[in-house]
Amino acid sequence: MYREIYLKNLYEEIIALIEQGSRVLDLGCGDGELLHLLMERRNVYGLGIDISTDEVLKCIKKGVSVIQEDIDEGLEKIKDDSYDYVIVSETLQTVKKPDYVLKQIVRLGQYGIVSFPNFAYLGTRLSFLFKGKMPKTGALPFEWYNTPNIHLLTIKDFKEFCGNNGIEILKEIYFRHGSKDAKAFFGLENLLAEEAIFVIRKKRG
Repeated sequence: MYREIYLKNLYEEIIALIEQGSRVLDLGCGDGELLHLLMERRNVYGLGIDISTDEVLKCIKKGVSVIQEDIDEGLEKIKDDSYDYVIVSETLQTVKKPDYVLKQIVRLGQYGIVSFPNFAYLGTRLSFLFKGKMPKTGALPFEWYNTPNIHLLTIKDFKEFCGNNGIEILKEIYFRHGSKDAKAFFGLENLLAEEAIFVIRKKRG
């Protein structure tokens, strides 16, 4: 239940960032729910890419255009600036080459929208400290043996990567306990935010 509320709030924030009638590419689109909502509410031209046959079939049932492909490779086949927005939602930490994916995001789209669970979140730290096991939170609900997450990162990690790779951060949105509460972070988002959304683009000039 918490996970459903968490994703619903996350999707609402992402939808609010997208202009009407935009061209949207969703990398690691899963079951296509986000693209489906964007098509209904923002009238976007949307395309999803996912490696899972099961997820691709779910997309097709929802009427979402989708390609079955591994986003860790092959994105070079798509031309520069083919999309207004490229979304990577809850996927960056699951791919084998997140550095490659991030660089492709800002090449393929005018803007990138990236969301991920913040591994430096206080609740995650305390869970590990007191339980001595791989931490579980609302944003990271998996067991160590079935988690899709292979490259966990923090807000600081992400900002550092962007700064070192010519990527400009245009907007930052932070969540805790599944809801946005920006005033509660007091500049300590790396410690207090459970989830982050960034709007990025290739640095200009």
